[in-house]
Amino acid sequence: MPTPANPALADRITGSLVGAAVGDALGGPVEGYSPEQIADRHGGRVQGIVGPWHGDEWRTARPIAPYHKGDGHITDDTLMTHALIRVYGKVRDHLDAYAVAEHLVPELMTGPRWIPELEREELLLRRVFLAEQWLVARLHYGHHDPREAGSGNIVNCGAAMYMAPVGLVNAAHPAAAYAEALDIAGAHQSSYGREAAGVFAAAVAAACAPGATPASVVDAALGLAKDGTRAAVAAVAEAAAHHTDTEAAVAPLRAAVAPFDTVGPDYREPSLGARRPSRLHAVEELPIALGMLLVGGGDYRRTVLGAVNYGRDCDSIAGMAGALAGALGGADAVPAAWAKAVAEASRVDLHAPARELTAVAQEVFRRDRERRRAHEAAFAALTAGGR
Repeated sequence: MPTPANPALADRITGSLVGAAVGDALGGPVEGYSPEQIADRHGGRVQGIVGPWHGDEWRTARPIAPYHKGDGHITDDTLMTHALIRVYGKVRDHLDAYAVAEHLVPELMTGPRWIPELEREELLLRRVFLAEQWLVARLHYGHHDPREAGSGNIVNCGAAMYMAPVGLVNAAHPAAAYAEALDIAGAHQSSYGREAAGVFAAAVAAACAPGATPASVVDAALGLAKDGTRAAVAAVAEAAAHHTDTEAAVAPLRAAVAPFDTVGPDYREPSLGARRPSRLHAVEELPIALGMLLVGGGDYRRTVLGAVNYGRDCDSIAGMAGALAGALGGADAVPAAWAKAVAEASRVDLHAPARELTAVAQEVFRRDRERRRAHEAAFAALTAGGR
């Protein structure tokens, strides 16, 4: 039976999606800066929602302009997550790379939506980064095979950042979430960017399992991850095991992931080898999110604030960490004041996507059960006929 310590599916989905959005919004205004810069700017660690880095000059100040990052505004991470949920709502079954071409690309190109950081309605395509615009260039204009369209794109966390819904549709089945996310992400990413999408979805699915813990989530990720991604997660998990304070863990976690990160020490000045395919490397965001989940003991507030104050790509790190902690603890794990402030500031209903995805997850499970039973019956008939 569901209990506060063992949330039901709908509660976990709500916690994960609202938790991801809140983490994204908290990390947005300090994205791209170092922990030291963040502490200097804010007089210490960020403890909640903060304003734009450049205050009222956000409209023109570089490198942030023209985005209103801060004040509780969600970023492209959440916008893409909600777009993928709308695709699930249309297909109402498992997704693949062809569903990305058929449904996600039109989400980017048609129907203006409210973009909090731009403070106006706009095509989602006008807000997302070049790595996401790649989807439109390759699939709509280039007509590439969706399964291979991600090849040639810069390798980053662009696909991983919106894969929480895949883990939630495959709740408590990490291997299925991993496989589905890899298929979906093939339209967007290659190499360790695609791998991160699969592993993150698997981790979210693992966080939904009854009795799940931060350790079981990381174990599930390690059981499926390959190459540099697995090595990076293992290294960060080992470093995290020596810490219970997220502030003290920032430098050790960064040191652990640094050998696998191609961006380099200056996040705004990437190395010449940054974001290129490799079996030896990993995106930074996923291992750090898992590391903060371990250090924070799965507590939403500690985990997400640790991710925010890590800096660098901290909106994505905090969004991933929030999705995991929210799935573990359910909706009540996410501070209600934060969720309310983010929803109001962003002018977005954070709970509606969770209700939609919960309905889809239940429908997909019923279809999976029917398909599984049909296969069992067919296999039983085959083996009986061979006696």
